[in-house]
This record gives sequence, structure tokens and C-alpha cells, in this order.
Amino acid sequence: MKLYEELKWRGLIQDISSQDLIEKLNNGGLTFYIGTDPTADSMHIGHYSSFLISKRLAKAGHHPILLVGGATGLIGDPKPDAERPMITKEEVEHNFKGLKKQAEDLFGFEVVNNWDWIKDINVIDFLRDYGKYFNVNYMLAKDKVKSRMESGITFAEFSYMILQALDFLYLYENRGVTLQVAGSDQWGNITSGIELIRKKLDKEAYGMVMPLVTDSTGKKFGKTEGNALWLDKNKTSSYEMYQYLINLEDSMIIEYLKKLTFLSKEEIEKIEKEHNEAPEKRIAHQALAREIITDLHGKEEYEKAVKMSEALFSGNVKDLTVKDIDLLFKDAEKKELNEEMNLVDLLVNLSICSSKREAREFVTGGTISINGDKETNLEKIISRKDAIEGKYIILRRGKKKYFLIECK
Repeated sequence: MKLYEELKWRGLIQDISSQDLIEKLNNGGLTFYIGTDPTADSMHIGHYSSFLISKRLAKAGHHPILLVGGATGLIGDPKPDAERPMITKEEVEHNFKGLKKQAEDLFGFEVVNNWDWIKDINVIDFLRDYGKYFNVNYMLAKDKVKSRMESGITFAEFSYMILQALDFLYLYENRGVTLQVAGSDQWGNITSGIELIRKKLDKEAYGMVMPLVTDSTGKKFGKTEGNALWLDKNKTSSYEMYQYLINLEDSMIIEYLKKLTFLSKEEIEKIEKEHNEAPEKRIAHQALAREIITDLHGKEEYEKAVKMSEALFSGNVKDLTVKDIDLLFKDAEKKELNEEMNLVDLLVNLSICSSKREAREFVTGGTISINGDKETNLEKIISRKDAIEGKYIILRRGKKKYFLIECK
């Protein structure tokens, strides 16, 4: 399958600026760029599909450049509903360094910063050399601007389109970039760059956008209650990413396999067949988690995430390390044990059971486990000796209710 046909099959092409681009994509040899603004010091899973398409193009013989917008990040791409809060130059510089290192480490991309060529342009030159090529009516017709006309848009945000077009022109002239790749929300900015290159240089450039990866309700993939799922494993552990991916909705999982992995058409079709026959086995979800986590963090991190997940599911937690436990229970309330205590008293004192009678019923009924071992002895004394590495006791009540007890 040729590159363009494969990208279409995977659902990774929403628009291209010219039919001529199809042959160029299939033939290889293009230098293209993909951009992101340094609003944080790590990319999140929402960026992942965009950067994966860049890796796909690179594998097909094209040359990728990642632009991190040290200049545009100081302005902010207009949001559909409100102005972005401005961040300081110091924050932008810090975030740029984080994104540059991450892009080089994870994707092997060359990274450039548009601050380098925008910082010395004065306002008169900006208006004469770039602003004169933009018709205001043309700019007002762009979706991002149009969506803000009722609530209002500042001149700074309005000018963002010109800055991004300037980037495309600069990279065209200085780096031989003829293609910009992005998510579909950047279509207006990309076509503005193509127009600027045509008007100033009388040359043709190209744009390609992919659909934003969303869930079945249209919510952007990778956002959970407003918090990003970070690609940096120090911000989002491999275990947390595994849990997120393994619990994605069934109806979207094959689409995610197409868009977010390098598995072949034959491999995905085989997984889809097995998934449809036995969805409860979550074969497709396992494959997605394996491919993404291995690609981002390595095979060892994936296997560790599986081990931690299986330990918590089965209750066999005694082989976990303190570091594993900190990750597993990082958002959980820790209960403290300051002295050795009878198990029944501990259950009541730490509010795990509401009364001694209930505590005794749970213990004798076999529903209390200490570090994975069922405990039915009402006289059992719990102390630091029971703690994993002398620090944590993992108490389970029933099948799913866990309590983390820290021995002081």
C-alpha cells in the first residue's frame, strides 16, 4: 500500500491543499514541518497522533522538522471560545527546552524555534513585509477567527495567523520546507502560509491536516477531567498511561489502533476479529497500550505497567516495591500506623470498618487481606514487620477496596 493510501485507510487525512501532493507523498523526498507552541514542558497524548504521522512520513523518505514556537507561544493560537492566558518569556524558554529534549529523545526530530527569526522583526517591517499580503476579509473568514467574532478577539490573537504563515515562508526559503502537517484545527493557518508563499515568491507549497483524535462524544483524546495524559513518564507514569488506554471505550478502539500504532493493516484486522469475538478479553486495548507505551517509554516500562496492574487486580501485591506502591496509590489517601495494633482495632481506628462487630465479620468471613494474603485471625497483631520494605501495608477489603497504610 502506498503512503497516501495507507494514511487514508488509517483515517489520518482530513484535507490536503492540492491533489499534486498525493504523488509527492508517495514518492518521498519532501522536507516538511509540524509545529507546537511551548505551553507546557511536555507534550501530551493529544500530540501523539500528529507526531506519529510525522514518523510515518519520515519512514517513507521525507524529512521532518519540529517547530517549537518560542515566539508564537508568547501570543497564543486563538481558542474557539476564549483568549488564552499569556505566559511569561521565562516560562516559554523553560518549556521550549523541555519540548526540544523530548522531541529529540522520543521522535528523533530536528527542532527549530521561531523566536530565532521573529525576534528581530520590527513592527514596521512586520506590517510592510507580511501584513500587506493579508486581506482582513480573508482572515475574518477563517474558522478560528469567525468563532470568536461574537465574544471578541484581540489584535494579538488575530495576528497569530500571520506569524504562523511567516514561519512557513521562512522555512520554505531557508530550509527547503514545502509541506506543513498539522491537526485539522490548523487548516486556516496552514492555507494562510501557502497563500503568503504564493504571493511573495510565486511558488507552490502544500498543507495536510489530520482529524483530531477524539472519543465518541467528540471530546479530544487524551484529556481526562481537564488534565493531560503527558508523554513524559515523570509526569504520567507508564502504569497511569496503561490504565487510561486499557479502559478506553470499545467502540473507538480499532480507530485508535489505526491512528496511534504502526501495526499493519493485516495485524489490525486480525485484532479486530478477535476483539469482536471476545470483547471482554480486551485484546485490542492490550495491543494499543503495548504499542504506545513501548514506543514512548520502552518494552521494560510496558511490562512493569502490566505487572503492577495485574498485581492490583489479583491482589498479589507482596512483590511490589515501595516505588511501585507510590505510583499505584499516588492519589490515594494514606492511613498511618504509629504502633503495633490488633487487626480488629486497626480496622476500626483507621475507619476501614465502622465497628468492631463489622470488623470481626469481615475478618472471619475471609474478606480482609494483608499484602495479598487473606487474614482470618482475629488476634493478629499488625506492625512494621508486616510492611513492604518496612514502609507500606496494603490492606484489601473485599475484591476491590484497597487501603494503603504507612508505618511511621
